[in-house]
Amino acid sequence: MSGRRVVVFSSAAELGPALAHMVASRADKVSMLSKELPALPDLDCSHWLVGFCDDRLVPFDDGENTYGLHKNQLFSKINIPDSGVLAIDPSLSVQDYARKLKEEDISVFDLLLLDMGPDGHTCSLFPDHPPLEDVHKIVAPICDSPKPPPQRVSMTFPMVNLAHCVVFVSTGGSKAPVLKVLFSFQVLEGGEGPALPAARVVPSNSELFWLTDEPATASLTLQMERPGSAAKL
Repeated sequence: MSGRRVVVFSSAAELGPALAHMVASRADKVSMLSKELPALPDLDCSHWLVGFCDDRLVPFDDGENTYGLHKNQLFSKINIPDSGVLAIDPSLSVQDYARKLKEEDISVFDLLLLDMGPDGHTCSLFPDHPPLEDVHKIVAPICDSPKPPPQRVSMTFPMVNLAHCVVFVSTGGSKAPVLKVLFSFQVLEGGEGPALPAARVVPSNSELFWLTDEPATASLTLQMERPGSAAKL
């Protein structure tokens, strides 16, 4: 990994523009992107190819479906063609999504946007869950997710760690406890702390960003960047 940057903004609202600039320059946080990304001047998404780190196998019009949420709140506001979005079809198997990635010759993503749950999970890779150890597939089926809905599709860590840039967006006071655990053990000290899945995101040849806000980092004492509003990372 070439570098890790922990970047703190005063609030999620201040973080949004920086995230939008990062996505635009390098190409879940759809609520931020749906506001900030379309506002960028001269934004051209006509040649973008967007995939998903994971999705819940529920109908596209279900509020739990990640693709459906992005389609309604973001894709409808930018000039990305339907062919530029690789949706995970809930009516088909995980092999269908793997096939789409291979047909588009996607072995490495330019940018991955990740979130982390209060238990330290990321994508749909949960603590002490068998898919954590899957090193032979680029995407894996999840049939018994600890968090509903039980059926999902998720990228595996080998695929995630090949990305050119990985960005975690983790905001709000509810994330403070798990961030403290994460940065106290695996991320900073290499210790034997709780085996949080998010700590296994270690890109081999790229930067790893943690974009956070003051409430989320209130308990942290590590060195952090505080660039202020309208920052371009």
